Amino acid sequence: MIERVLEPELMDDPIEAEAYDDMDHDEVNQIFIDDLLALGPCGRDVLDLGTGNALIPTLLCERVKECRVLASDAAVSMLEVARYNIALAGFEERIELHHGDSKALLFDDSQFDAVISNSLIHHVPDPSTVVREVARLIRPGGRIFFRDLMRPESLERVEELVGLYAGGESDECQQLFRQSLRAALTVDEMQKLVVDAGFDAEAVAATSDRHWTWTALRSGA
Repeated sequence: MIERVLEPELMDDPIEAEAYDDMDHDEVNQIFIDDLLALGPCGRDVLDLGTGNALIPTLLCERVKECRVLASDAAVSMLEVARYNIALAGFEERIELHHGDSKALLFDDSQFDAVISNSLIHHVPDPSTVVREVARLIRPGGRIFFRDLMRPESLERVEELVGLYAGGESDECQQLFRQSLRAALTVDEMQKLVVDAGFDAEAVAATSDRHWTWTALRSGA
């Protein structure tokens, strides 16, 4: 197994933010929402951590008419891209942008019916801080749904995945994907983090050739 190589925690350069937004995430984002909703209702108050360009919240609001989303990110440049996407989709009244650090959020305990995230964990040097925050913020009976890249076993496999899923993108976008794969956690590493936070190891599993998913309900409902 290759070692984890950290990438910059924030994508706060306007050029990088625009390059990320230009990448084709439609299929992955739609699968994320399909898989989330297949588990049951997500509730009214949803927190999306590391929202990036906010396309996941816009898709969720299209599918779930009664929900509202607090879309949080630490990168101002990404939030500016998100603001445009939310306005384009017409969801300014249901999606609120929040500038904050997912490792230490100034929200009350048990505030959200669902905490979701797509591709945040691989950006964080110590992901245990995010996992602990999620456990604090979710209401009893609330749903956690996190998905992220899964670090490949070899550099050869990294290049295979880059070719498969970013081969038609620009060199810059391919490099962003390559770095993200190198910075990702393995299933075993993520399982240890959720166990330390009081969840079952089985809550984390590989769900594609390049993703793991953590899904759980907080006990105490």
